Amino acid sequence: MDIFERIASYRAENDRLAWNGTFKDYVELLKKDPSPAKTAHARVYDMIKSHGVEEINGRKRYKFFEQEIFGLDRAVEKLVEEYFHSAARRLDVRKRILLLMGPVSGGKSTLVTLLKRGLEQYSRTPEGAVYAVEGCPMHEDPLHLIPHELRPEIERELGVRIEGNLCPSCQMRLKNEYGGDIEKVGVVRVILSEEERVGIGTFSPSDPKSQDIADLTGSIDFSTITEFGSESDPRAYRFDGELNKANRGLMEFQEMLKCDEKFLWNLLSLTQEGNFKAGRFALISADELIVAHTNETEYKSFISNKKNEALQSRMIVMPVPYNLRVSEEEKIYAKLISQSDMKHVHIAPHALRAAAIFSILTRLKESKKQGMDLIKKLRMYDGEEVEGYKEADLKEMQTEYQDEGMSGIDPRYVINRISSALIKGDLQCMNALDVLRAIKDGLDQHPSITKEERERYLNFISIARKEYDVLAKSEVQKAFVYSFEESAKTLFENYLDNIEAFCNWAKIRDPLTDEEMEPDERLMRSIEEQIGISENAKKAFREEILIRISAYSRKGKKFEYNNHDRLREAIEKKLFADLKDIVKITTSSKTPDESQLKRINEVTRRLIDEHNYCPVCANELLRYVGSLLNR
Repeated sequence: MDIFERIASYRAENDRLAWNGTFKDYVELLKKDPSPAKTAHARVYDMIKSHGVEEINGRKRYKFFEQEIFGLDRAVEKLVEEYFHSAARRLDVRKRILLLMGPVSGGKSTLVTLLKRGLEQYSRTPEGAVYAVEGCPMHEDPLHLIPHELRPEIERELGVRIEGNLCPSCQMRLKNEYGGDIEKVGVVRVILSEEERVGIGTFSPSDPKSQDIADLTGSIDFSTITEFGSESDPRAYRFDGELNKANRGLMEFQEMLKCDEKFLWNLLSLTQEGNFKAGRFALISADELIVAHTNETEYKSFISNKKNEALQSRMIVMPVPYNLRVSEEEKIYAKLISQSDMKHVHIAPHALRAAAIFSILTRLKESKKQGMDLIKKLRMYDGEEVEGYKEADLKEMQTEYQDEGMSGIDPRYVINRISSALIKGDLQCMNALDVLRAIKDGLDQHPSITKEERERYLNFISIARKEYDVLAKSEVQKAFVYSFEESAKTLFENYLDNIEAFCNWAKIRDPLTDEEMEPDERLMRSIEEQIGISENAKKAFREEILIRISAYSRKGKKFEYNNHDRLREAIEKKLFADLKDIVKITTSSKTPDESQLKRINEVTRRLIDEHNYCPVCANELLRYVGSLLNR
């Protein structure tokens, strides 16, 4: 399909979505499906749910957010369940402003933008259809046409709730154009759109001296006053403020607490009573979700002012901390780089992970748990197992500090440093050392970092470098071990023979001399020690392997070298330790001989084909690991 076919298809889709009829037609439509009469809060909640919900370990994960928001599963679950779900069920929470509060570049704006884009798409689906009085400047619910006296009976008949009154403009049109005949009033389907100011509004504070309350509530059209003769005539008023236009959907208040007080007063009755005052009219009804965002400093300043108590009581504050998981932080950087024009630069494996380790370390707080350091905590937060600690320890650490993740290095700083290195160096490929060097160079220029913090952050860069060293050696180890796969399998079989004899109190037979011998304890321990199996834990580990072999045997399967991750890791590390001298010589030799060159080429090819390296970073990795092993 070419460009113009796509445009034609999009236009045809818009034509298909268009619907217009009378109020009578709309009531018939509601009899079949009452969902178009849902509130703005219910519409947002249903939109989030429509993308799917997964339950993992008793926690809900909402797929709507997963493409753009990383590592904030707990914050998002709390946001959806405690605010959107409750508000959708018409609980009192819907009469509150949702205030997202968190550090800079933590994802608050992204969350709101996602909600706005999601609403726009959802209003194009049958489940999210929105209908409005034709010609209404506020796109209001046609059910507002029904007189209050008749509403209880009609609500029972249609299975809906009717809240709110007709706007002044529609009241006048009903009287003048339709002669009070509600049945004939035109109704149209509207598609929510921020660009066209339909159901989605955005308000951003500016200079208090020049900003006018009319930006929120609309204003008098002075050019028509002479024609209509009064400022209280709806035809002489522009209902084009952000609160008017956001009706039926969502209103975003950017940096809300930076606003002048008079702008926030309008929100008092809008949140509690669902209406606001504009011009010389009665209170105007509005059904909209108000979501604001601010940083922690602004919020603390706001709550310290006693004059703000009334507004504060009408807020639900949702903390949006920084992500605390390394793997999710990597995704943030990868997403930001993919949105740039630097996609052609190859990012070596583990380069973004090294940056992520540094970032997460700056955000974590030291645990009071005995023996728990920041690296162990970082690993547990990222879903890794740490010997001696269980799931209960993880949950305890996650509740140890309420403000964990509300400070530290923000993703924007890291991506700025990566961008700077990409542009300056004119690189073909960027590795972990390039990234960490760029972050280190930028610490001197960071305006808000104190001398003490700088020292601490330099230490975290050093820790991140050490973590990368382990990953680098492991990567080369795997590539070399693959070249000695037969040796790995032989060692694996030998280990299994020995633990089987050990657990059964038996002896093993030497394949050469046919002599019976005790199980080789030195061999077994040399493998187990590679993954930290203690002397006390060795028996349980060996029995676990035998149980696994038995389970495979019952299913008619052979227990292979790759079937147990920890054992495979132990075998590879043991083999690599035995091969270390070969690796040292091969990677650090300036003039490798033919066999060494063949091995280097084989390992390089494996790094490129199976581990996502390019020729540049594969060779750099081998040189770097060679230097590490020779220290």
